Amino acid sequence: MADRVERDGLQVAAELAEFVEARALPGSGVEPEAFWSAFSALLHDLAPKNAALLEKREAVQGKIDAWHVARRDEPHDPDAYKAFLEEIGYLVPEGPDFSIETSKIDPEIAHVAGPQLVVPITNARFALNAANARWGSLYDAFYGTDAMGSLPTPGGYDRGRGARVVARARVFLDDTFPIVGASHADVRRYHVEKGALLIDDKPLADPAQFAGHSGRAKAPDAILLVNNGLHVELVFDRAHPIGARDQAGLADVRMEAAVSAIMDCEDSVACVDAEDKVQAYSNWLGLMRGDLEETFEKGGAQMTRRLAGDKAFVAPDGAEMTVKGRALMLVRNVGHLMTNPAILLRDGSEAFEGLMDAMITTLIAKHDLAREGGNSVSGSVYVVKPKMHGPEEVAFSDEIFTRVEAALGLERYTVKLGIMDEERRTSVNLKECIRAAKHRVAFINTGFLDRTGDEIHTSMEAGPFSRKDFIKRKGWITAYENQNVDIGLECGLRGRAQIGKGMWAKPDAMAEMIEQKIEHPRAGANCAWVPSPTAATLHALHYHKVNVAAVQEKLEQGGRRAYVTALLDIPLAAYRRWTREQVIREVENNAQGILGYVVRWIDHGVGCSKVPDLNGVGLMEDRATCRISAQHIANWLHQGVVTEADVGEVFRRMAEVVDHQNAADPAYRPMAPGFNGIAYAAALDLVLKGRNQPSGYTEPVLHARRLEWKAA
Repeated sequence: MADRVERDGLQVAAELAEFVEARALPGSGVEPEAFWSAFSALLHDLAPKNAALLEKREAVQGKIDAWHVARRDEPHDPDAYKAFLEEIGYLVPEGPDFSIETSKIDPEIAHVAGPQLVVPITNARFALNAANARWGSLYDAFYGTDAMGSLPTPGGYDRGRGARVVARARVFLDDTFPIVGASHADVRRYHVEKGALLIDDKPLADPAQFAGHSGRAKAPDAILLVNNGLHVELVFDRAHPIGARDQAGLADVRMEAAVSAIMDCEDSVACVDAEDKVQAYSNWLGLMRGDLEETFEKGGAQMTRRLAGDKAFVAPDGAEMTVKGRALMLVRNVGHLMTNPAILLRDGSEAFEGLMDAMITTLIAKHDLAREGGNSVSGSVYVVKPKMHGPEEVAFSDEIFTRVEAALGLERYTVKLGIMDEERRTSVNLKECIRAAKHRVAFINTGFLDRTGDEIHTSMEAGPFSRKDFIKRKGWITAYENQNVDIGLECGLRGRAQIGKGMWAKPDAMAEMIEQKIEHPRAGANCAWVPSPTAATLHALHYHKVNVAAVQEKLEQGGRRAYVTALLDIPLAAYRRWTREQVIREVENNAQGILGYVVRWIDHGVGCSKVPDLNGVGLMEDRATCRISAQHIANWLHQGVVTEADVGEVFRRMAEVVDHQNAADPAYRPMAPGFNGIAYAAALDLVLKGRNQPSGYTEPVLHARRLEWKAA
């Protein structure tokens, strides 16, 4: 039992109270007594409403289950199904057209299209890397990955590969910043005369692409170019090994890459108690104050990571200018579901964690609002809110932040809201969800994994679902992705908010990402998630090829491409002539991913992992991937496609596979041959108890088992 202190009717874990009072409050302009009084009122006043919304989720789900059970032997009738969902209030009437009224938006949200990172806030090194991923070396990204079709050979520097990297970068420059009558491959000199960039005395085809320089005009240290709102920095250094061999002295091409980054308190972390929450909040505080540091060992040397500074240049008109050196940081709070033992209410119940995050992460963000040159230049705080089910729950989030702003002395609507369009009741009511927070909305996005996990749970009684690879080919996915963009544009998000797309899940497959992820900006998304700073640098290439603002403007003229009926097309198996081998292989793929992720979550407190699949391909796994895999097996188990004995046998075999994959890790605890550890039990719980988990979420099982592990 953690030590607790009483604060205005709250029993607060001592370490959390100490963090708030000694670190978060000083310098915020909020007195401790006023903070705890307002926080206690917030938690006690809004807890009943939070609980009622969760009860409504369960009640609605029960009605949907009963509807499917009653019609189990009948052909699915889409019209009758839609009418039923309207009758029970799952589908709400769509109101008249409107535009969001969000104000004081930073350029990275409103105007600059580019990659977006999502990173666990509990890992200070990762968080700093993400914040500093605003700029990345194109040379390094090409050289160190398979982006050019092969991986570098181990050992020393490969000059041949280096030459190919330089040539590939010159092709990008020719495509993006063409020179009148010349190629960047042949250039010997870049210089500035009378505010214009000359390249071997020839101008750029579009002189407006020259944004500035640093150093002497006749021999610059750097040239700053801009295209589609994104910058590229040409770095010259003849003392550098690459610059010394380059005819123009070009030592690097640095891309403006991750223009925004989500510091995640949710899916990518494993926060179950006050100790974990303090770690998350401490790192967020360091980012908002600008003083977060992390020292670590790399290659036998001690290194310290800090936030990067801004970049200084001379503009074409001769004025001094700066360009931001860090990504604009958003913070993702947890959803409405979970509670946390870090704070107990008067009746002894745990506080809702989403309410905790809202108050404390916003308090911490006040440190940024009070300083020059910080995160937001417009005086806003950006909170991404996941796992909301429908307009009522979005309206509740709006109410929460209105209360938080009043408590902390902030102007109303200082907090901007990101709506994760990942639950079906939000997807089918997206316009009304946006309306419910029209003064705050700064971000919407899609997420195939959570959206499919919710689809499976919602339609658990409708029948067996297709295999996962076939679910991706169903028409509802395209309808979901298109509608998200179309409704966002219809509600006035262009030039005012981000419309995002989901994660690239293969962090080592950069050539494949370069080939495929260009579809996200082509679809009208002005941000899309990437798994690393290097991936952000490479994904930035796509935003130079595609003018997202122009794509969005064109899409606005075409109207919606999908409507609710298409989104309600349940991806059930059309033909169930699966062989026994196909069925078991599907369960193996799901089980291996679950086990590989859960064992690190429970035993190591790692909320996001690169887990090798059965073919050895590293995949990013988080609670969203775990949710879809667990719900898929739970559906097949409930529908009789597999038996509990089948599942148990597969899990034991896959546990041995995961043990083998982690054999080189001295901190790893094997699951076999006993299969009696807490992590193994948690993984099995997610499937065997999956049908009864609220909305199919993994958090209740994972939190309970992690707390059990910590207690042991």
